[in-house]
Amino acid sequence: MTPVSGNPRRRKLVVGLLILLLPVAGYALFRVQSSRTAPPPSTIKTADYADDVASDLQRRLDSGEAKLVFEPGRGYLRSLLKSLKIPESSQTLVFSKSSFQLDHISPQSPRALYFNDDVYVGFVPTGQFLEIAAVDPIQGPIFYAIQRDQSEHPKIEAQTKTRNCIVCHDSSTTDNAIPRLLMLSVLPDEKGNSLRALSLLTNDQSPMNERWGGWYVTGTHGAQRHLGNMLLRGSGSDVKSIREVIPHLNLETGANVTDLTARFDTKPYPTPTSDIVALMLLAHQTHIHNLITLATYEVQDAMKAHPENTEKLAKEDGDLLVGAMLFSGAAAFTDPIAGTSGFAAEFSSQGLRDSKGRSLKDLDLRHRLLKYPMSYLIYSKSFDAMPAPVRDYVYRRFREILTGEDKTAAFAHLTAEDRANILGILEETKPEAVKLRNGG
Repeated sequence: MTPVSGNPRRRKLVVGLLILLLPVAGYALFRVQSSRTAPPPSTIKTADYADDVASDLQRRLDSGEAKLVFEPGRGYLRSLLKSLKIPESSQTLVFSKSSFQLDHISPQSPRALYFNDDVYVGFVPTGQFLEIAAVDPIQGPIFYAIQRDQSEHPKIEAQTKTRNCIVCHDSSTTDNAIPRLLMLSVLPDEKGNSLRALSLLTNDQSPMNERWGGWYVTGTHGAQRHLGNMLLRGSGSDVKSIREVIPHLNLETGANVTDLTARFDTKPYPTPTSDIVALMLLAHQTHIHNLITLATYEVQDAMKAHPENTEKLAKEDGDLLVGAMLFSGAAAFTDPIAGTSGFAAEFSSQGLRDSKGRSLKDLDLRHRLLKYPMSYLIYSKSFDAMPAPVRDYVYRRFREILTGEDKTAAFAHLTAEDRANILGILEETKPEAVKLRNGG
């Protein structure tokens, strides 16, 4: 992507980007303050000004309004998930060595990830911390941890600027970090190490056979194949890319797996699953969170430092976001997909519904992920908090596409019925949707 003239930022975050979450680097702790008068994102990226569910939970713990209950073996995990309204059924399991607790992660002891629309939690059975990545509307993801050991006053504490998760979770190559979430597909060996540190970014556009290397996957998906549930044996010293290896791999043993108990001890985890539907939604929403964060940081910084570039940058970042939210270029399913944890039903039950009973959280899972292909993160605080130039541009593009004014190939996957359904849902469930119909 060509940088906007006068804008020094060169981005790593591109259309193909990304997700998993939580720190890979060193870790230190930071206090959470309740005050919030947030300066522009480029000037500070800390929990001092956090307005996310993790810092809110800590404030409730401090006041005595909330309490975390300790459970032997899992620490505060289940209580934390309940307090953050994260379903246990969202559990996905990654056994490649990621996060700052990588010494505790392996195919025999995978790292569990749990999520809802606003926050992500990581759990390693023998690790010292529970990991949290909470999305702040202005700052994007903020990384926290809570000690696994029992305490009279458990603390959710955030990273410092010096030894922090942003070392890896940064989508900028300048000193002005833009935090991101990561989901990578690797070729793992028997210990969970990534072959030659090769990886592929995973999102809605990723072909199925490139997804989930280094992850456990439970669910059925017909004749489609993926890299999950697989360990690579041999040095692979001459391998230059994952894509060149895929045609030579036997992916049958990892396909349509519904029981992981023969692969590792599942008892330390709240559920024995790594649900395929949860994996697909994790890939989608973290990609959208990244694009929203990118637009917020870059456009707000442009408005302050390079106002002459604001309009062009709003269009550039806005087009990335619009395409991703409307699933432009998303890989189609060739067979139905079904999970094993009940997550699909739990996820859909949380959706806002219009008078016809439709919701952007309704799943398709036969030909595509969502029944109505518009990201449910249009309801997020982060979407609403984007700077006006990019938010208004995104709304204008949604209007052009959903009303049929835009008939370009990038959105040809949206039928007239799709567009009408999405527009109808938004008009009743998103007050700002009046902009979609009349451009107001």
